[in-house]
Amino acid sequence: MISAGDFRNGVTFDMDGQVMQIIEFQHVKPGKGAAFVRTKLRNVILGSVVERTFNPTDKFPEAYIERKDMEYLYNDGELYYFMDTESYEQIPLNKSLLGDEFKFIKENTICKILSYKGNVFGVEVPLFVELAVTDTEPGVRGDTATNSTKPATLETGATIKVPLFINNDDVIRIDTRTGEYLERAKK
Repeated sequence: MISAGDFRNGVTFDMDGQVMQIIEFQHVKPGKGAAFVRTKLRNVILGSVVERTFNPTDKFPEAYIERKDMEYLYNDGELYYFMDTESYEQIPLNKSLLGDEFKFIKENTICKILSYKGNVFGVEVPLFVELAVTDTEPGVRGDTATNSTKPATLETGATIKVPLFINNDDVIRIDTRTGEYLERAKK
């Protein structure tokens, strides 16, 4: 059990059957009245964010979220298959459990599968990936205007904006959180 007085950022607990994670917290001791804890909570499974205040003596059971490294193998329509790298067990996950950032993940990439009490509710992808550019307009010699970009299709099918000097078959590094080009990958 964890009391509201012990809340810290990142702590997960079970509240009314929902797994909540603390994004922000503040212990408030007003001049008049009892102290309280003001929090901003994220429902881990649904993704919704709520603000709530607690009495510092309120107690909640801690929720342990299991993060397991699994390798993305392939997809078959709406099902995406992941393999446990230790036991070689494969599990299919529905497309609805994958976030928007999954469009940057290619086969054989290690991802973290998030589960609570054996129920998978999400997939964490690597923060940065290196992908090859499969289709983009060729760069024009002398076109060095700063901050100019052009669309490029990556090997996973995703389209992002890249600088004008990027050509087909270049391998680039991408931030999966924002979908932005970072740099050319080292060869």
